[in-house]
Amino acid sequence: MVGLPARDGRQYVYRVYAPRDALPGDLFWAAFHHHEEDGGPRVSDRFDAAEIWWIGGTGPAAAELTVHQY
Repeated sequence: MVGLPARDGRQYVYRVYAPRDALPGDLFWAAFHHHEEDGGPRVSDRFDAAEIWWIGGTGPAAAELTVHQY
């Protein structure tokens, strides 16, 4: 999960499906670009402003980076 703070005061949270060994920066950019393509309010492009946390699953399962708005 990746939470992106926006200028409107909200936090937009995205579920990023990725292998467990994916780099945090890759998770951030996947969520950021997905948000930008959807035309939502401007979010911070500062990596350190994002919240990133893992849910479910264990092990380095092979998967593509895919993003779904949560």
